[in-house]
Amino acid sequence: MAAVEQDPLLLLRQSIASKRPAVPTASADASAPEVPLSKATHLLFSHPAPVSVSLSTPTRFISSDRPVDLRSIYFAWLNKDVAIPEYNASATRLNEELGSLGTVQNLAFVERLDLFTWLEGASEESEHIKPLAGDKEGKEGAGASASKTAPATAASRAGRGTLDPRLAVIYNGERKMGDRNSVLRGVKPTDFSHVRKLAVPFVQKKPHGASSIGANPSLPINQKPPTRRPDPIILLSPSASSLLRLSNIRSFLEGGRYVQPDGSAAASMLHVSRVMKDIDPSRPMRFILVEGPEQFKPEYWNRVVAVFTTGQSWQFKNYKWSSPPDLFRRILGIYIGWRGEQPPDSVKEWGHRVLQLGVDRWRDGTGAQEAAKFRDKEAAESIWRAIEANMKNKGWTKTTAPSQL
Repeated sequence: MAAVEQDPLLLLRQSIASKRPAVPTASADASAPEVPLSKATHLLFSHPAPVSVSLSTPTRFISSDRPVDLRSIYFAWLNKDVAIPEYNASATRLNEELGSLGTVQNLAFVERLDLFTWLEGASEESEHIKPLAGDKEGKEGAGASASKTAPATAASRAGRGTLDPRLAVIYNGERKMGDRNSVLRGVKPTDFSHVRKLAVPFVQKKPHGASSIGANPSLPINQKPPTRRPDPIILLSPSASSLLRLSNIRSFLEGGRYVQPDGSAAASMLHVSRVMKDIDPSRPMRFILVEGPEQFKPEYWNRVVAVFTTGQSWQFKNYKWSSPPDLFRRILGIYIGWRGEQPPDSVKEWGHRVLQLGVDRWRDGTGAQEAAKFRDKEAAESIWRAIEANMKNKGWTKTTAPSQL
């Protein structure tokens, strides 16, 4: 017991827990005044009883395979809230001031953290602290502080070091937990085979309400989960005289730059993306561009938001609405011609339901002039504004498309 009462680590931990800090002194006298650590030779503890311990006393804290003296432990505790560089600099200054009195050993970050956790009582074990002499399991340290307030069985729960008396009382009243066999089955196994016999009539009996549930249309049993909004479709003119084909429509709609169609065998379908702020400002909307409805399913026509035309009626031969007035009453029509030239008479007859715009003609393959580029971009923006307004009027929303046109 004397070894426990004189153990420097336990004394320091108890003084921290009782909020009665130890005082560095220049002698072993209990009445000696406090002095700076650079001039101190002893550390005076006032709790649980006044005792003075030499600062050069080795402790049970092991660093680099050798015990750390009380001076280094106490210095580390005084500097527990400072950063590593400041801690190292303070240790260097203290070693210079100590001279022949001794030296302070620098502790690594992990060692300091482990020491502070144990000294503050947050942990009862430490991989850097050896058990007390004659106690391989480290139970004597716990018994030193808890034997007066709780039974030995509770104190033995503490492991290394001391045990807070309040925790000792809690451990003493703790109920022993059982395993799954004792909790679920009790003291002896229980036979539930009779339950199987009782359940046989209910398992073999067919439910009467199964057919009525399936026939009730008001119950959402087999309802399909909501699907994402379909992509809108833009139809282009397949005419060779059309200024906008699959080969150049993307550069015009996305970049506002008109280039001549190259006449090569382009893809049968393209995708362009555009943020429609009045419909879904959070993400771009993808548009499908095709030159004909040959691959259309009947429901695809509800997704058509614009039709590019050259004014030739044969374009609408395979459309759902082959009559141009009937078609453009439901879907926005767009005519693109050369700027400064009059549109065909057929386009004029279709009236305001067909948006009429022009682009600058290419000359000598050198492209439009700089001013013409801005006019082409404005034409592309006019197309998008008209498409967005028409989609909003037809019922396009952030999550749904119109069910019919």
